[in-house]
Amino acid sequence: MTTVLNKQDNGLAFFGPPCNFHQVWKGSLDCVSFDLNNIKDKLLAIDKPCYIVRVNGKIGVSNDGYLSAAENDKTEQAELLIAAPPISLQRLGDPNFLSFHNVKYAYATGAMASAIASEEMVIALGKERILSCFGAGGLTPNRLEAAINRIQAALPQGPYTFNLIHSPNEPAIERYAVDLYLKYGVRTIEASAFLDLTPNIVYYRAAGLGVNSANKIEIKNKVIAKISRREVATKFMQPAPQKILQELVSQGLISELQANLATKIPLADDITVEADSGGHTDNRPLVCLFPAIMALKDEIQAQYSYEQPIRVGVAGGISTPQSALAAFMMGAAYIVTGSINQSCVEAGCCQHTKQLLAQADVADVMMAPAADMFEMGVKLQVLKRGTMFPLRAQKLYEIYRSYNAIEEIPAPEKEKLEKQIFRKTLAQVWEETVAYLSEKNPEKLEKALQNPKFKMALVFRWYLGLSSRWSTSGEKGREVDYQIWCGPAMGSFNNWVKGSYLSEPNNRRVVDVANHIMIGAAFLYRIQSLKIQGMQISDYYSQYRPVRSTLEV
Repeated sequence: MTTVLNKQDNGLAFFGPPCNFHQVWKGSLDCVSFDLNNIKDKLLAIDKPCYIVRVNGKIGVSNDGYLSAAENDKTEQAELLIAAPPISLQRLGDPNFLSFHNVKYAYATGAMASAIASEEMVIALGKERILSCFGAGGLTPNRLEAAINRIQAALPQGPYTFNLIHSPNEPAIERYAVDLYLKYGVRTIEASAFLDLTPNIVYYRAAGLGVNSANKIEIKNKVIAKISRREVATKFMQPAPQKILQELVSQGLISELQANLATKIPLADDITVEADSGGHTDNRPLVCLFPAIMALKDEIQAQYSYEQPIRVGVAGGISTPQSALAAFMMGAAYIVTGSINQSCVEAGCCQHTKQLLAQADVADVMMAPAADMFEMGVKLQVLKRGTMFPLRAQKLYEIYRSYNAIEEIPAPEKEKLEKQIFRKTLAQVWEETVAYLSEKNPEKLEKALQNPKFKMALVFRWYLGLSSRWSTSGEKGREVDYQIWCGPAMGSFNNWVKGSYLSEPNNRRVVDVANHIMIGAAFLYRIQSLKIQGMQISDYYSQYRPVRSTLEV
């Protein structure tokens, strides 16, 4: 028989029969809470069981007592309505992710180029055994080498990972990074922005393969591939191409044994499905993209029968307990946060940028041309509130598409560019570009001297490249030109923490953010499971707000 109770003053009501007629709750009634604040505290105690009981017609909550077999001839003082077990944060996601990477949560922070995902960020999270990726994109080999040394000194046993960003126009950049990772024994990389496989990513993977004493394949170099397209995911889920492997063997970079072993395992251990994120993104909705990639994983697993199946995690839009729980409920092996970490104390960007990010709402982002793939028309997602960068960058791309050389640009248009965007003549910008390329990339300079349109692209990329550096260094007078990579997750995060201690960027620390998102996701899971069992719960209990004391338990 269904029992329906009107909602009481404490915001709880129960619809349905008790969960188990063969069990009763036993314990002191002093441990049962009936008022709002105490009930919320008991629901938040996710490391303890949760008993919903009815005493004299009132519904209350307890974390104490125990379940016992019901006795037919005895009526209990407290009627058990629902019992929920403790929730371990380690149970959210795939436990294999935790053991494989030696971490405590199925939670990671993604790379943000130019060391915005800084050494401080990686080390702070690593000391709490949370996986974090250093933002190696756009750095010189010397700067990257220094970061490797510093992070490895602070985290000799890990966990940490380094980014390997695809550079189709400058493959030497990829190779520099791979050489450094192999030299220093960097055992995990996050491969991002890849349009196709390159010999560099295959070299890194295969060079770490061997056979252990049990005659099993030993994978020393782990790969987490961040993708947003099925065709790219397919390449990382399959074994490395034979052609590239044989080329590496012929060059003496890997052995025949390693090439053979590489044909038996996927190129990546983990696939991060990147939805609507900051920076390089296809703006795909997670609820559509993730199921498609999971189906692809099942197809490939059926084809290759890998001993260790590929794990699939999610990124893009993950910034609150609600979004984290949604990802886990869809079957994500792990979650990755990005934009929100950029507003934290440890991020490698200036205070003005962090303040802008902390004020952003969900709609305060837009797409703009990317510096690294400008000529290809590739775009990335950036903050539009408080900066003119996205509009000015788009203007540069429109001019690039319309003319074949700087000399073809009409004088009035050229004057606007020089006064409003570059703040110097295009000739001066070209002189600086020549000086830089003469030292760093003479071949590219030679190409520009022979190709006027390519020369124009390099001049425009001067602004696109420097604008992101201005944001990280805090270039005075250039605030309106800051290029700040950001997705809508930033606005969602700001709305969630509004009114809490995390609303102020000086209080935002990456470990706190990680802990609150994971604890909040577990708490919301408890609330939803109680609702599914028949509880009607006031919105007062259904929200998780970040409070410092929660982390002190």
